Amino acid sequence: MLRKLLAGVALSLVASAAGAVGLQIDVAGEANGTITIELLPDVAPKHVAQITALAAEGKYDGVVFHRVIDGFMAQTGDVQYGRLDGDIRRAGTGGSDLPNIPAEFSDVPFERGVVGMARAQDPNSANSQFFIMFAPGDFLNGQYTVVGRVTEGMDVVDAIKKGSQASNGSVDGTPDVMTSVRVTE
Repeated sequence: MLRKLLAGVALSLVASAAGAVGLQIDVAGEANGTITIELLPDVAPKHVAQITALAAEGKYDGVVFHRVIDGFMAQTGDVQYGRLDGDIRRAGTGGSDLPNIPAEFSDVPFERGVVGMARAQDPNSANSQFFIMFAPGDFLNGQYTVVGRVTEGMDVVDAIKKGSQASNGSVDGTPDVMTSVRVTE
């Protein structure tokens, strides 16, 4: 009987570990709606763990899309300087209180809807910021870590307020904001 019980517990653990993990992001501003992202823990386990930990703590709530380049990508996730209720002039230069993550490059291509981790020049400098692709970006393949893909809400992504081409995609005025970011299973 005990052996049966333990076997059942082990099967439950395997089933829950195999369950899909993702994010639901409510966006407000020029874009209004929800973006659903399937995260890829089998491709980038350390990055997915960091993103889900930050989301579960509510760290992404109120963070803006600070760099949005039409035809390329929308970047967000600066939990240090990117809060709408703070001084967002430094948005894009911060991270979180968690350590940077070593690169987890894969053969998953950067296509429309793919979510990648933003980083500085050092490939091992990703922390909290991520971006969503508007269009394919093959030049990023093998250079940035893929963490997920949008499964619903690309219309919301497409509507995010675009930044100025003159300022490398920095958003003028009030940028769109992630009002709520939830971890899903």
